[in-house]
Amino acid sequence: MLVAMADFYLWLKALHVIAVISWMAGLFYLPRLFVYHADSESGGALSAQFKIMEYRLARYIMLPAALAAWAFGIATALSSNNLWMMPTWLIAKLIAVVALTGFHVLLVMHLREFSADRRVHGSRYFRMINEVPTVLLIVIVILVVVKPF
Repeated sequence: MLVAMADFYLWLKALHVIAVISWMAGLFYLPRLFVYHADSESGGALSAQFKIMEYRLARYIMLPAALAAWAFGIATALSSNNLWMMPTWLIAKLIAVVALTGFHVLLVMHLREFSADRRVHGSRYFRMINEVPTVLLIVIVILVVVKPF
């Protein structure tokens, strides 16, 4: 029985990592699409193409990957038997993941603005926020691998 539980835990962890990689790919790519969309002519053919690309990325890749990352992450934590004595590094990781989720929500808000042909921000803004997932990814990986506290 112990071997089966260990295998189950490893499968959960593997599925969590796969989901996180997929989610991060979208979090890196969507702001880059926004950079180009912000520079395109509102109402033009290129803008229409960006709307389709952005919607499909957010709806069919990012949302399922984010939900899977959360689900497999929670399942992994629950199966570790240490949930009641969470180490500090894990608490910090969860805070960073909540921030990453907040960034995802921000991107969805920008997606809705573009869908309605509202150009609230320019391409420079999207170039700057494109760095947010990179910083959070670095923090999360260091917390998980190094476990500094």
